[in-house]
Amino acid sequence: MPPRTSSTSVALPALARSAKLELSTRQCVARPGQQQCTAGFSTTTSREALSVPRRMFLDFMNTAGRRYRRHTPGETNYIQPRGMPPNNNMPFPINPLFRSRPVLDDKARELIWEKIMKNGETIKAVSAELGVDIRRVAAVVRLKEVEKDWEAKGKRLAKPYAKAILEMLPTRTFKAGMQNKPFEPINELHVHPYTMQQLFWPTSESRHFTREDAAKAFHETLLSADKRVPHPELIQMERELAEGSSQLVAAGRFKDAVVQSERKAAEKQVRKAHAEEKSTTRVQTKRFEFRFKEINSELVGPKGKARSAVGWRYGAPYYDRAKGQIKIPTSVP
Repeated sequence: MPPRTSSTSVALPALARSAKLELSTRQCVARPGQQQCTAGFSTTTSREALSVPRRMFLDFMNTAGRRYRRHTPGETNYIQPRGMPPNNNMPFPINPLFRSRPVLDDKARELIWEKIMKNGETIKAVSAELGVDIRRVAAVVRLKEVEKDWEAKGKRLAKPYAKAILEMLPTRTFKAGMQNKPFEPINELHVHPYTMQQLFWPTSESRHFTREDAAKAFHETLLSADKRVPHPELIQMERELAEGSSQLVAAGRFKDAVVQSERKAAEKQVRKAHAEEKSTTRVQTKRFEFRFKEINSELVGPKGKARSAVGWRYGAPYYDRAKGQIKIPTSVP
């Protein structure tokens, strides 16, 4: 049997200092010949709600954390570590290696949308001019189109919320017709899985080993780094500038190459959609639309998990938690 605690009250001075305890009262109603008392709802604060971390938080918000209750518009409101100078891009005091990156403000997003949707500029050209990643430019245009559509339909937007969030984050803006500082690296090369292996390739010292040779050494179908970057046209423009071409001529050729590149990408998407539609048989019913495609059940790959196999879209089972399965690698690629 566990020891019984005494029924005497225990003094909690720290709890009493951090919270106002209100005792439950009794409401007495006087009637002829009798007096009836009814107990009201207790407003006593629960001990679990005032744990030690919560009491420490309340003490912090009443002392040093009082200045974090309201932010200064245009400045971050990050908690600064003690004994260190203020830093506007370090949101976590315990992790000084993490630095927050700025975000595009509404003016910058509006400028990107106007350049593409109104002025007819290409996505790659806007990305190279402002120094914004292609995927971010495309996302900004899509979200702006949704915003314009909602405004046309009379839907309410959370403008105050968005404004408050942007006021507490580091932001970047662009000015039309001026030389703007790049927002982020736009020609970074993503690591391909074929290049994740250690490879020793013998070659002679007199041979000029290029990026094309390095790509073929990893895999025969792997493209070189100059062709896999998001903006291969920029590399060609820099080469022309290094050969003595003028800035105006190189920029014009860059714009022409970007237009041709995006036209080819659009035509490829159209051909893919036509081929998909041609190979699909549609059957309309009152409630559903059934789509049938011819599939070769033998083309499932060496492990039965090929991307073109039946059922790949719904996922393939993993046996990493099954009994009797080998969890360590048995070969080195």
